[in-house]
Amino acid sequence: MLLPLTNPKACLILAHGAGASCDSHYMNALAEALGAQNIQVQRFNFGYMQQSIELGRKRPPGKMTVLQQEFLAQIDMANASTPLFIGGKSMGGRVASMLSLSEVPRFKAIFAFGYPFHPPGNNSWRTEHFARLTAPLYIIQGERDPFGKRTELADLSWPEVRIHWLASADHDFKPTKASKLRQQQLIEQAAAYCSEVIDEILLVSQ
Repeated sequence: MLLPLTNPKACLILAHGAGASCDSHYMNALAEALGAQNIQVQRFNFGYMQQSIELGRKRPPGKMTVLQQEFLAQIDMANASTPLFIGGKSMGGRVASMLSLSEVPRFKAIFAFGYPFHPPGNNSWRTEHFARLTAPLYIIQGERDPFGKRTELADLSWPEVRIHWLASADHDFKPTKASKLRQQQLIEQAAAYCSEVIDEILLVSQ
């Protein structure tokens, strides 16, 4: 699924989270916000999600190795003439981050929108591979995200990981009413941050 741009500065392959497809409200809003930053967004459904849509009932995500292979197939289809970045929402971002472990990356960096550091209320962390990343991982995280709050991560760091915090946001970048912010504003902030990072990376690689 592509929102075509005439002359994009970069292509971002964007994977969905565990429970919603590539054309969910969140994914549509994020893709449009990234497009407004002149970033070509390539979206797709993992196989289990496509089956869920076709069968009309929810299915659990496939094994991580299967998800990685499906993501790699999307990389194979990407336009080789456009600088390539990969990423995803929650689980999709985690799958993307795993891809830099298995091969020499064909992408310049990874973006995770709401990284699932751990299940809510569970201390089983999903960061064991962070020390072995061979491409930079940029995480855009809500300060109130139950999958990894700012207070939990204050004293943690990894060489290739950068975390950009969104004030008052939860896992879907929804703010508190007291903040007087809107989800759309926070999604646009996330897209603007991605654009800034991409500009910096492309400038250095010239």
